[in-house]
Amino acid sequence: MATNHYDFSIPSLGVAKIDSPIEMSSIRGDKIANYVDESERILYNIDAHIDQKGDSEIDQQDLIEIAGPRDKIYFNPAHVHAAVVTCGGICPGLNNVIRAVVRCFWYRYGVRRISGIQYGYRGLMPDSPYEPVSLDPELVDDIQMKGGTILGSARGSGNRVEEIVDSLERMNINILITIGGDGTLRGADEVGAEIKKRGLKIAIIGIPKTIDNDLSFIQSSFGFDTAVSTAVQSVRGAHIEATDSINGIGLVKVMGRESGFIAAHTALAMSDVNFCLIPENPFDLEGPNGLLENLKKRILDRGHAVILVAEGAGQGLLEKSERVDASGNIRLQNIGEFLKSEMKEYFSNEEIEVNIKYIDPSYIIRSAPANPNDSIYCSRLGAHAVHAAMTGKTQTLISLVNNKYVHIPIKVAVAERNRVDTEGSLWRDVLENTRQPYSMMN
Repeated sequence: MATNHYDFSIPSLGVAKIDSPIEMSSIRGDKIANYVDESERILYNIDAHIDQKGDSEIDQQDLIEIAGPRDKIYFNPAHVHAAVVTCGGICPGLNNVIRAVVRCFWYRYGVRRISGIQYGYRGLMPDSPYEPVSLDPELVDDIQMKGGTILGSARGSGNRVEEIVDSLERMNINILITIGGDGTLRGADEVGAEIKKRGLKIAIIGIPKTIDNDLSFIQSSFGFDTAVSTAVQSVRGAHIEATDSINGIGLVKVMGRESGFIAAHTALAMSDVNFCLIPENPFDLEGPNGLLENLKKRILDRGHAVILVAEGAGQGLLEKSERVDASGNIRLQNIGEFLKSEMKEYFSNEEIEVNIKYIDPSYIIRSAPANPNDSIYCSRLGAHAVHAAMTGKTQTLISLVNNKYVHIPIKVAVAERNRVDTEGSLWRDVLENTRQPYSMMN
């Protein structure tokens, strides 16, 4: 069976020669926490295929570098000026990551110059009115209790690569931790390439942030667990509204521009969802197999229905938008409002009384503080990012693969988008849970 191969080799600024100030052990069996050896790897592709002779060979390209503290570091902590920036839309856990990064730099490595860049890459522009914030453990002591980010976040300016590097030089920053989605990380990789072109020694480390969980080679994005937990509350409310009304329809819209993971997982967490609509599974509105006809059958049979729709679902049914946001993303049409209007008109023509309750909890979900699972995840991602940076890794992000924290080259992670496999087990389980047709196309 043919297998895709990826180059997981990690760029580095040079040889790490300085003894780490973190006291650990390189000896196994001495009951002391260990450094991670540079030779440690895990398999990316855990599927094994044995030939007729019973032979199996591990391809070196399937090996991913384990994340964690090394016994040798590249940067002298006394000379380090580190910076952290949060870009794009907010999501649960951003403050947790910032806190973990600051505390690891400060307490584990003794770094005392840590700057918070305000409002994404815009804060690194030469004409930016936003001054960097000096970060220390006291300032970040309890920020994990709050949603959002204390640094502010914004889209755009990630393509102004030369100006970003100019600012890093001017500010004498030699480590930049970027927290953002595919656009942010793609910009970070380009910044790293410009740094290499200029012969500078500045480490660029990414922490993937996408509430849609749509980055490749990322087992789960931070904030995703909290997003599903918060979305479940909205679905619960929609179900109660629907069951307590005459022919009630609860319609809930959640995030998911191109990937419907939040909707799919929420539908599995709440068996009250009857129709889960995601971008990966197109549907017709009208016709014998369309959504409206199936919804009518459900209403006549059970007297209520709950529809959960991802924001990027059904965009082919609406007039295509030509507008883009600051990140260059096409501005999606509001599928929730569209479905509400179409359902109202359809059932009116059918002379069937319905009561439609539309709920859009998107901003409530995005601004929620991280739940315990995400808090743990964010703390570990932040610490591993610092360890990677201090060792001189660059153009690298921290990921969780096969339940191991690893280093992934940014260029590999942003090369393709993660989407719900409509032939895979996740979507199959959603269909079993909702009992909706496997296809609503005519």
